[in-house]
Amino acid sequence: MTGSLLELAIVILVAAALGVAAKLFRQPVILAYLATGMLIGYFGFLSIQDKELFSVFSDLGIMFLLFLVGLEINYSSLRLVGKTSVIVGLGQVVVTALLGYFIAVGLGFATIPALYIAAALTFSSTIIVVKLLSDKREMQSLYGKISVGTLLVQDMLAIFALIFLAGLEAGEGGMWWSLLGTLAKGVVLFALMLFLGRTVFPKIFGKIGQSQELLFLTSLAWLFLLAAAVSKIGFSIEIAGFLAGLALANSSEHFEIAFKLRPLRDFFVLVFFVILGASAIFSNISGLTFPIIVFSIFVLVGNPVIILCIMGIMGYRKRTSFLTGVAVAQVSEFSLVLVALGLKLGHITENVVAIVTAVAIITIALSSYLIMHSEGIFKMFSKVLSLFERKKTKETELSDTSVLKPIVLIGSGRTGESILSGLPRNDVFVIDFNPEAIRKIKAKGYSVLYGDIADEEIFETAHLKQARLVISTSPDVDDGLMILSRLSLPDDVRPKIVVRADTEGDAKELYAHGADYVLLPHFTSGQYFGQTIALDPNMEILGTLKENDMALMQSIDGV
Repeated sequence: MTGSLLELAIVILVAAALGVAAKLFRQPVILAYLATGMLIGYFGFLSIQDKELFSVFSDLGIMFLLFLVGLEINYSSLRLVGKTSVIVGLGQVVVTALLGYFIAVGLGFATIPALYIAAALTFSSTIIVVKLLSDKREMQSLYGKISVGTLLVQDMLAIFALIFLAGLEAGEGGMWWSLLGTLAKGVVLFALMLFLGRTVFPKIFGKIGQSQELLFLTSLAWLFLLAAAVSKIGFSIEIAGFLAGLALANSSEHFEIAFKLRPLRDFFVLVFFVILGASAIFSNISGLTFPIIVFSIFVLVGNPVIILCIMGIMGYRKRTSFLTGVAVAQVSEFSLVLVALGLKLGHITENVVAIVTAVAIITIALSSYLIMHSEGIFKMFSKVLSLFERKKTKETELSDTSVLKPIVLIGSGRTGESILSGLPRNDVFVIDFNPEAIRKIKAKGYSVLYGDIADEEIFETAHLKQARLVISTSPDVDDGLMILSRLSLPDDVRPKIVVRADTEGDAKELYAHGADYVLLPHFTSGQYFGQTIALDPNMEILGTLKENDMALMQSIDGV
């Protein structure tokens, strides 16, 4: 045990050092973990693959990883996925898997290894994409929402793939009844978790949520209890992690649970990726260079092209389709779990694991740069990308084009609807990237434009430069700065610009760049309420305010 702890200390030390280097070069920390394993494997000074402690930690890492993924799949997120993300996600998975399989077969791989490679190339990294989109502050953009929804669909399919493999493990020897039984048990467990998550656990965790320590301990107890239970019926603890998270996803404390358990996930998952990195080195990849290059190009170029084709057929603009495609151009952590399980079952050799791991390292590194610089890349290839855009797009079908109004409102969410309630309907032009919100606003008689204001074509179509007042309700300071930059005109022709911020620092920055007024929700609401009370010391106006707010809430909720 002392030797294993010393080796663990060395692994953590090397991973921390490489993690600092990855941070300096703006790379995902997952690359540092893989590089740690490759470095250790190359020099051979630790035999971590043969240590039971590292094996247990690796399994726990994936269990915690999938537990947090399950926590994110609450009923609200399932509703927000929408038809677009389901079609794009399923379409991308099917087309990528088919093309990946035929490419693998063409490169000389047998049927089973080719299927594993095809499946591995299919899934994109939710962790990487969400992190980079958050860094760019584009989670709420049109392509950001479609990308995250597509990844959610992929994650669900990946979980079913792992359940399928669990059935194969239980049904070795050609016992297909065992496979069907495992799949049936998986469906029953999935339904049971949804039922518990909607009826039982919100009440239980609502009562214990006041104690942070008890919330943390109870969550861990539930996770390990379910892991022990499902292992008795043939499932891995990784699948148990996902199901345990799924059961807690609808509780109001799921954000707090995720926050508490994330450090545990980060620690244990480190070991998993270190072992995977080491396994790539232990395999002889001297003859695998060409397949690695081909598969990497397929993921980096093929996935975006597939997304472009699917979304183009659906009627999306080329910018939205391109940015969505670039966002999913990497191999997922699920892919690494998939091939690791395939190796454990004896379906594939270490060469296949080495190929997928190498492709993951290459695509995660390069796609990080592609995502961060996607706007510039889009401008370079904009003319060519017109091939993937229909003449009449979904955005134009929902929009009222060539409409010139004195007031332009960007964003029709709750803040936007509150603003609309006090403006003349015929004077307002509304822009939003949520199709349901656009349909709702249009049904009320407003002129609308469906699209992302960051798109230059949408910006020009909205005639913002000819407006008298431009109001943006986006809390993203970059959106506000972009609007101010594009409307940098002489004062006598420049419209008044109102933007929103969530912090005083962002508000000061927006004012410094020329904003006429910055909406700070807590400032604005406080000033309004204070002035209202000052005008009516007897508080009789509170009843009127209540009635107005209730009517507005019913209008927003569609009641």
